[in-house]
Amino acid sequence: MSETSSLTPSPTQGANEDFMPEQDLAAKIEDFGTRMTAIRESIGRVIYGQEEVILETLTTILAGGHCLIVGVPGLGKTLLVDTLGTVLGLQDKRVQFTPDLMPPDILGSEILDESVNGARSFRFIKGPIFCQLLMADEINRASPRTQSALLQAMQERCVSIAGTTNDLPRPFHVLATQNPIEQEGTYPLPEAQLDRFLMQINIRYPSLEAECQILLKTTGIETHSASEVLTAKELIEAQKLVRQLPVGDSVVQSILDIVRSARPSEQSLPELKSKILWGPGPRASQALMLAIRAKALIDGRFAPSIEDLLDLAKPVLRHRIALTFNARADGLTVDDIIDRLCERLG
Repeated sequence: MSETSSLTPSPTQGANEDFMPEQDLAAKIEDFGTRMTAIRESIGRVIYGQEEVILETLTTILAGGHCLIVGVPGLGKTLLVDTLGTVLGLQDKRVQFTPDLMPPDILGSEILDESVNGARSFRFIKGPIFCQLLMADEINRASPRTQSALLQAMQERCVSIAGTTNDLPRPFHVLATQNPIEQEGTYPLPEAQLDRFLMQINIRYPSLEAECQILLKTTGIETHSASEVLTAKELIEAQKLVRQLPVGDSVVQSILDIVRSARPSEQSLPELKSKILWGPGPRASQALMLAIRAKALIDGRFAPSIEDLLDLAKPVLRHRIALTFNARADGLTVDDIIDRLCERLG
């Protein structure tokens, strides 16, 4: 179902001088849809059998957000980030999070320099966070102090060292990974930091067909590599374009309905009232609005639909909802709750 009637303008419409007429907007969307096909084909030459994960990760980046990728080792999480950096023309860096990692290891630090004439001054040496695509590998293995070092960077796109604010490159995205097993020696991410991630993407084992393809194409002499399709500047333009896509009134109301219904105080489904401990805040609504716009742009469509909302509800909401003890004791998962909330919209 395509939602094209009674369209709600983007928040930038009327206030942003970059807003373009509908005819030009449609042409831009069609052109980017073609570019996106080339992007997915380039990634597909390296990553096999993870089409949904690739789509959700691209959606996160186009929406201007960060994502948390959860999966067991060996499923290609690191390779995905490296490939995205190549295809999207971004400078990428990887930081392996460990218990002894300290904030300066990520942000950078000041050192004392002494000139030839004996004058002393502090010089700031940038850390690996000064890139456009940062892979925070196994983020939950670092201490809370180190995890919190990312908070300002993820929200404000800058870091403060010794009272001086340093802007990060544009665009800036954090793709963090987390291992769902081996929880000994890990520090669960606090709710405030989880909420900074636009999506939590669960990566699963590949299908039999995809794993066979992996075996055949990655163990031979010939190697496959991705090629650059976009530049960082073009990605920024695409992110601006996402915010100009109109959204139908019924889709806006559906976003509000699903997010507000996931809050215990506003729960309209009696059977779920005792299942949810706490639910998503307004940032979840914003994330859904941007994510469904980005997905529509990836598909070359002029406006997002209810189907886009249903497809993205889980990755956007699953890390923003906590279940009560009784719900967990009954074997319920957050995804089960989201399925129930989506049933009314399907």
